[in-house]
Amino acid sequence: MHIHILGICGTFMGGLAVLAKQAGHRVTGCDANVYPPMSTQLEAQGIELIEGFDPNQLALAPDLFVIGNVVSRGNPLMEAILNRNLPYTSGPQWLGEHVLRGKWTLAVAGTHGKTTTTSMLAWILEDAGYNPGFLVGGVPQNFGVSARVTESDFFVIEADEYDTAFFDKRSKFVHYRPRTAILNNLEYDHADIFPDLAAIETQFHHLVRTVPEQGRLIVNGAEESVARVLERGCWSETEQFGMGDWRAGEPAGATGGAAQDSFDVWFGEALQGRLTWDLQGTHNRLNALAAIAAARHVGVPPAQAIDSLSRFANVKRRMEVRGVVDGITVYDDFAHHPTAIQTTLDGLRKRVGAARILAVLEPRSNTMKLGVMKAQLPASLEAADLVFGYGAASGKDALGWGLAESLAPLGERAAAFSDLPALVRAVRAAARPGDHVLVMSNGGFGGVHQKLLDAFAAGDAA
Repeated sequence: MHIHILGICGTFMGGLAVLAKQAGHRVTGCDANVYPPMSTQLEAQGIELIEGFDPNQLALAPDLFVIGNVVSRGNPLMEAILNRNLPYTSGPQWLGEHVLRGKWTLAVAGTHGKTTTTSMLAWILEDAGYNPGFLVGGVPQNFGVSARVTESDFFVIEADEYDTAFFDKRSKFVHYRPRTAILNNLEYDHADIFPDLAAIETQFHHLVRTVPEQGRLIVNGAEESVARVLERGCWSETEQFGMGDWRAGEPAGATGGAAQDSFDVWFGEALQGRLTWDLQGTHNRLNALAAIAAARHVGVPPAQAIDSLSRFANVKRRMEVRGVVDGITVYDDFAHHPTAIQTTLDGLRKRVGAARILAVLEPRSNTMKLGVMKAQLPASLEAADLVFGYGAASGKDALGWGLAESLAPLGERAAAFSDLPALVRAVRAAARPGDHVLVMSNGGFGGVHQKLLDAFAAGDAA
């Protein structure tokens, strides 16, 4: 089958393209912005990319057009497809029908931690010899790729609650029909498509309805929002983590600058083992419990899963060290929601002790650009010694609210910038050996990580 993907350079659609190619299909695609690294990765797979959405692409005559949720009515190629009554479907629906059908799907859902937990679960199954297929919204460093198809009966997928396509406003995950589903946590997000938390809870209950009676839900026992979802009806086995069935003992490390975290894993009253690894923070301990519990559902003993996680290398852009210059460490992290910002900073604080943390933040997600979470920003940044916020002055990533005003409660610790070079100069002037510079954004942030490293190497604060 020849499929042509509209919006191919998004994280999800790019991963889908790789899966389709590996499955033996001819894959072409287009997007408004075709550039590295996604374009390079796709072209290396033998996938032809076209810049823009010109209707002339109909001449490719694919068997099916697969539509990403970046495409809306008015898109010239989409309008031509509709006018010609040509076959099209959404990315999640194609994935469900052509890749996941017949598989034991393990889906990881939640506002935070999806990518990390999905990567943990895929690695546990890989290390146990299950050879799973997977689709992750990032690059797990244990694998080096974000997606793959295998002959295995098992497939691990990051289950996103964002909508499917302009013609299907259900969340992506309703197409996956998992046998094992993790509900990690649930907060208000995606303010561009959901009016309130209750609307998101409704979508999560749609996911719950698709899990079979003999399936299993692995749920965060401390989340009231998740409890409300299950109160609407649950027809599957359930296990709780954080509270209830799976619990983490008090950490034995991660204090005073300790490089590793170590904690006991309990299932009921039975000690399963102690996990010692390089990740930090309560959120990652919860992610680990969820992954261990889900792996147990398919037959991996918890002690073996714990051993596998001791060699888990995390995901790119999750507290990833981008470089160290003149004793200053620069990290890259995907955090963009206030809760994720706070947990990321708290984790780094436990790792570095009293050393200074300089937080460099770009609030560019749709929810943040709408200003829904702006009042929560100061509290989420409390663990930082200095805060440098960036909001583009114009263009599609411009904020619709005042970043400086939002950061004002932090006083002289915080400053806001609309000019990226000015931000780099300010961070360079403030940084000193021993500092930890944490860059947080769900986008490319104008390559600020390398700009900072270059500025530190130049040793010029001017």
